[in-house]
Parts: sequence; C-alpha cells; structure tokens
Amino acid sequence: MTEMIHGVQASQARESGLPEWWRTVDRLSIAAVVALFLIGMLLALAASPPLALDQGKPRFFYVERQAIYGIIGLAAMLYISTLSVKAARRWAVVVFFVVFVALALLPWLGTDYGKGAVRWYSFGFGSIQPSEFIKPLFAVTAAWLLAASTDIAGPPGRVMSFIFAVVIVGILVMQPDYGQAALIVASWTTIFFVGGAPKKLIITLGALVVGGGLLAYNTVPHVAKRIDGFLLAEIDPQTQIGYATTAIQDGGLFGVGIGRGSVKWTLPDAHTDFIIAVAAEEFGLIFTLLIIALFMFLTMRALLRLRRERDMFIRLSGVGLATVLGAQALINLGVAVRLLPAKGMTLPFVSYGGSSLLAAGIMMGLLMVMTRKRVQGDMGDILGGRI
Repeated sequence: MTEMIHGVQASQARESGLPEWWRTVDRLSIAAVVALFLIGMLLALAASPPLALDQGKPRFFYVERQAIYGIIGLAAMLYISTLSVKAARRWAVVVFFVVFVALALLPWLGTDYGKGAVRWYSFGFGSIQPSEFIKPLFAVTAAWLLAASTDIAGPPGRVMSFIFAVVIVGILVMQPDYGQAALIVASWTTIFFVGGAPKKLIITLGALVVGGGLLAYNTVPHVAKRIDGFLLAEIDPQTQIGYATTAIQDGGLFGVGIGRGSVKWTLPDAHTDFIIAVAAEEFGLIFTLLIIALFMFLTMRALLRLRRERDMFIRLSGVGLATVLGAQALINLGVAVRLLPAKGMTLPFVSYGGSSLLAAGIMMGLLMVMTRKRVQGDMGDILGGRI
C-alpha cells in the first residue's frame, strides 16, 4: 500500500514531463482530431475558392487562413494537454471570467458584420467571437463549482454555476445566438445530472427550456420563420436548407467528384455552417459517414475513459467538454440534413473560422487533460477487485 501511495506521488510529480505526457495522453484522439483538420483543409479547397473570387480575394485566401488558424488551434490543443489538471483548471477558470466580461460587453463594443447579430469583436486584421470560447471554459468552471460545493464548508457551487448559466444564456439569446445558448444549456445540464442532481430538478429544467423555446417561437419572428420552414412538408429549393439538401442527394455514395459540386457556388456559408453539404456532394455518403464516425469516436472514447475516473472535478468537466463537442457536431450535421431547424453552427476542426478552430483546439486540449491515464485509475481497478 505504501508503494502505491508513493507511486501516485511520483507520477504526479512527473505529470508535466513530455515522456509522461506521451505515455498518458490519448494518442488515438489526437490522431482523430488531426484527421478532422486535414478533412477540413480538403473541404476548404473545394468550398471556399468561389467565395474568395466573388469577394475579389485571392483564390485560396480562405484556405490559407484556415491552415493558419487550424495549426494554431492544434498547437493550443497539444500545449494545453501537457498541463496538469490543477494548472488546466486554474487557467480555464481565469480565462473564463475574461471571456465572460468580453461576452457581456458585446452589445456596446461588438459588431454584427451586417448579419443582424452582434457576436464579434473586430480588430481590423481579424475578429474574435467570444461565444465560441465561453463553451469549453464554462464547462470546466461549472464542473469546478459543482465539485467544490461537495467539500466541507465549500461554496454554493450549484447555485453559482446555475446563475452563470442563466446569465450566459441570456446574453447569447439577446445577440441572438440560440445555437450557442443551447450548447451552454446542454453542457450545464449534463454536468449537473452527472454530479447527482435530483431527477425532479432535471425535469423542471427541461420544462423551462421547452417553455423558453415556445416563448421565442411566439415572440421572435425569425425564430418562428425557421421553425415553420423546418416543419413544412416541402423544402423551398431556393433556401439554404434547400440547396444543402439537393447537394446531399446529388452526391450519392461516392460523390460527383472533386471540384464538380455546385452547392459551393450558391451557398454563402458553404465553407462554414454547411461544409458537410460540400463533403456529401463532392465526396459522397461514405466520406460523410467517416466524418460522423470521427466525431462519434472522439465523444464516446472520452466518455469511456472518464468512466474510470474517481475525481469528481475531472469527471464532471470531462463530461461537460465531451457534451459540447458531440452536441455541436450533432447540431451542425442535423441542420444540414433537416433533422433540426436552421441554426448557424460550425463543425469543429472542419468548418472555416478562426474563433471556431482555436476554441475547438482549447476544448480538445482541456478534454485530453481530463482523459489522460492516471495511477489512481489503476488503483480504482485494484480496489474494485478487477485484476
């Protein structure tokens, strides 16, 4: 038993070393993320040149920028994944409060780029969308608050995390950005449920979400328009969903061929929100299923590795981060195939966007910290008699 304890301390002391990192990090997840990034680059080559030419920019303007953003995002992922749990938690909580303030100040200092939603800070050379970063950082912060609330004389973490969730959702709805708000609700509810929330409270929260959706439908015209369009039996072929649906159908099993697709010439968001339509049209159903399989692999593998984790904070934050990843991919893909109402949402590591790619890198870096192999997991097996 003494050797076990000293072994744990020795392992924790070596946690920041690169050899120890390589031994404990989930290398298969790193490979899956790199594969998604490379797929994103391939799709950027197919989808973005028409938009660049239409805007008078060089043909591969968006391809080059995606490569730069993606490399920075991957570098951020790898660096964060080398941190100890304690260092990652501290960093995430501190940056969360910075991003939270930035999100709150958007109505006065942000810009809408003519899209009707104030979501960005413009810096001339580029822009930043705070809502992309708030999702993974809030998941870690909420998990920290909930875990701390179980300590003797700990803070009222459940109430505090709930207040933060309500405020963030309120700010996002005001932008308006219902998709990002839905991700915040999904991650917080999942963390709260895994943390031992009563079923009655979860049901109450679900009822509140449904009530909020009905209120938005009855009071916000563009929300009602999107939901009504989703519920129509026939699809208007001149809408974004119409173009995307036609492209997916035309692609068949193996696609029409690289560069031969037409949806990229008609959809202004083909390289971002509807990138999967380009993939389906030019590369076919099998290629699209590969993308879906990679997201399923990343999400399920993280949850399976977290299943053995005994530390409440690690387990809760990991589940919250995996929920954000899986739910965001699900929303993006669901909208493209008309399983969900139209809502702008990027596909992590695949869609174009500086904020999206960097935030995805941060999210996966934090998730890899939480899913690294630890001696305590092996001890849990020993104590549980599974040897």
